[in-house]
Amino acid sequence: MTMSATGMRPGRSSTGMAPSLNVGKAKAGYKPAQMQQFTPEQMQLLEHMHSLVGPDSFLSKLAGGDEEMFNQLEAPAMRQFQGLQGNISSRFSGMGSGGARRSSGFQNTMNQASSDFASQLQSQRMGLQRNAIKDLSDMSNQLLSQRPYENFLIKKDPSFFKQIMMSLGNQGAQFASNAGQYAMMGGI
Repeated sequence: MTMSATGMRPGRSSTGMAPSLNVGKAKAGYKPAQMQQFTPEQMQLLEHMHSLVGPDSFLSKLAGGDEEMFNQLEAPAMRQFQGLQGNISSRFSGMGSGGARRSSGFQNTMNQASSDFASQLQSQRMGLQRNAIKDLSDMSNQLLSQRPYENFLIKKDPSFFKQIMMSLGNQGAQFASNAGQYAMMGGI
């Protein structure tokens, strides 16, 4: 049997038991409840992390090979390459005869520079896309492992809830009584 990356058998939860397929559904006599385990700051951070892996995020666009995103990233390299082409033209123009820029040497140099540039650009593009896919996968796995809420079941027992409410009511009445006595004694 193969083990997953977490060392657990596939199809098993962290407790080693098969995951429940009816999470959030109440069993007879119980109702589902949920308790937040994260602070508000942690919840904001979690929401921010979700936005970083969302379909409109920078990382998702890179991973998906978004042409517009790559054009923006490659714009400085394109300007630099145009400067290189200008330098090559100047070098051939400085050779004396006005036909040097029409020569096969000039054409070969420009073609080779263009080919090298395109090859390097494509290699960098593939590397960026590969890294974005890996980063997206890593971040998604980290987010999916977070448990900001604890789900549990509460027994539906009206007498239990009545007891809690009565207890809270009695404590409130006792507090009011104590505050009244304290006030009568001149404490307030």
